[in-house]
Amino acid sequence: MAVIQSAGNQKIAALFNPDEKIKYEIPKYQREYVWGKREWDNLYDDVYENQDHFLGSMICINRGLDVLDIKPLEIIDGQQRLLTISILYLVIYAQLMEARKWATDDEDLLTTTVNLKYRLLQKSDGGKTLKVVPSYQNKNFRDYCSLLYENGLFRSENDRAPFAGNRRIYTAFRYFQSKLKEESTEQVTEFLDRLNSASMVKIEVANHADAFTLFESLNNRGIPLSPMDIIKNKMLAELERGNVMEVDDAFDRWNRLITHIPEYRDQERFLRQYYNAFRYREEIRFPGISKATRSKLITIYETLIEKDPGETLKELVRKAEIYGSFSVSFDSRNGEQLNNKLFDLQNVGGAPGYTLLLYLLSEHGEKEDLILNASKLLVKYFIRRNITDFPGTRDLDKIFIDAIDFCESQRESLSMETIKNFLTDRKRFAPNERFREMLAGDIYDNPEAARFVLTKIEESHFTRENKPNFWEKDNNNNLVWTIEHIFPKGENIPDSWVEAVADGDKEKAKLLQDQWVHKLGNLTLTGYNQYLSTFSFEKKRDRTDSKENYIGYKNGLFLNNDLKDKNSWTIEDIKHRTKSLVDLAFDLFQV
Repeated sequence: MAVIQSAGNQKIAALFNPDEKIKYEIPKYQREYVWGKREWDNLYDDVYENQDHFLGSMICINRGLDVLDIKPLEIIDGQQRLLTISILYLVIYAQLMEARKWATDDEDLLTTTVNLKYRLLQKSDGGKTLKVVPSYQNKNFRDYCSLLYENGLFRSENDRAPFAGNRRIYTAFRYFQSKLKEESTEQVTEFLDRLNSASMVKIEVANHADAFTLFESLNNRGIPLSPMDIIKNKMLAELERGNVMEVDDAFDRWNRLITHIPEYRDQERFLRQYYNAFRYREEIRFPGISKATRSKLITIYETLIEKDPGETLKELVRKAEIYGSFSVSFDSRNGEQLNNKLFDLQNVGGAPGYTLLLYLLSEHGEKEDLILNASKLLVKYFIRRNITDFPGTRDLDKIFIDAIDFCESQRESLSMETIKNFLTDRKRFAPNERFREMLAGDIYDNPEAARFVLTKIEESHFTRENKPNFWEKDNNNNLVWTIEHIFPKGENIPDSWVEAVADGDKEKAKLLQDQWVHKLGNLTLTGYNQYLSTFSFEKKRDRTDSKENYIGYKNGLFLNNDLKDKNSWTIEDIKHRTKSLVDLAFDLFQV
């Protein structure tokens, strides 16, 4: 439960109060300003048409007072609206300053423009610092400062950056200029009154964990804020605050982490598994947190970063390089054998085992045979787990954390045999009887596991002449090779199959289908599933493409050796082939 320090619905005039010593800091490398015409239209029209319009909420971290007695609030959610409002204030300021050229003695207009100036700049230091400090991403900060400078408000150290006119900050300014340029001074002032009377709920919290918890529950409007965003912002802020390294250097190092692990799903899992893999170390272990979960992730990393941001960043980048190799490309530096096992582990859904692998490669990386054999064991471990559903998914993190603790206790004499004995203990490993029973059952109830089993059986009988890539994907990222049911699984059983399996008895055929269609013996692999469909056995067996190449059961696969010369397919054939394939699979995944 997030601890809220303060919360309240405040007028925009109060949030940008000229006399308030407050500034809104968007972390330097938070995502860039991305609002466009649709969002600008909505905000402008809502303010224009409504008095006291509600603009939503903002979440910020209260860090107390800085050396100038200014209260900086780190914006976690709300940067798009805050920056847009400040740009809108600037447009109004520029238009009213133009009006002052023709009304030099209008004291109300003078007062209004001075107030507007200090809604954008700190009044307490004479306008030397900003009220809203944008992100540095895509030159947001530089563009914003240049825009203020060009309108006579701010002494910018930089000229306008190249192509600034094409970026969002300048585009937003021109957009609002075009909306207000035909309005009279009175109408612009009236619009300003409506903007000032609009409101936002400002929520202040003490730390990133509370901010993220609130964001999760309140925000459903756009791109979700991820733990990686929160942790990155915390990391860069602490590095800069402690003068550990320049923020640009820190950002470059962080980007190395992202380069090694580009997918968000993998990044979050890496952060959890990094903690789980090395929590045995005193400098990493968080009291009371036995394993990292998504809800505890930010709390853990806030603490690690505050302890030593520089070392934490270096460690994360080093470990990310190792972790990134688990999502294998075939030019991996791991070597062909290990690369192939990592590829298998990826395809069998063995990501929970990455915790143990991360530890082993980090602490025992020189023992190449140990790493390779551990990877082989993990592949077998996960196909057996996925087939039998034992141990349960929620137990896996603890199993691999315990495995690492065990490895540490055996550190000087660690061997593959000791790792195997630990993981294959009956409390953590599906027994042989259960594994064989599930292999012989309706294995297609778990199609990914069934496909993996069929693939590994076929790969174990590869010849140089026939070595297809069973993990090839088409342009839609779908696997080309899929499971083919020999006796079709569809609701309407074709007459040819009713005759083949039940001597023309449709009711019996349906009962037999329910009982046998998803058995291993009724499954094979094909890259041409749509061309085999529910045709008769003979037609599927002899199917060819336009070049007379066999694409049916005469395609040369080992899996089809029992099919290619048969004239029919019966329940007895399924029983016989199931027993044969179960024996092969059991031997392949025996530990």
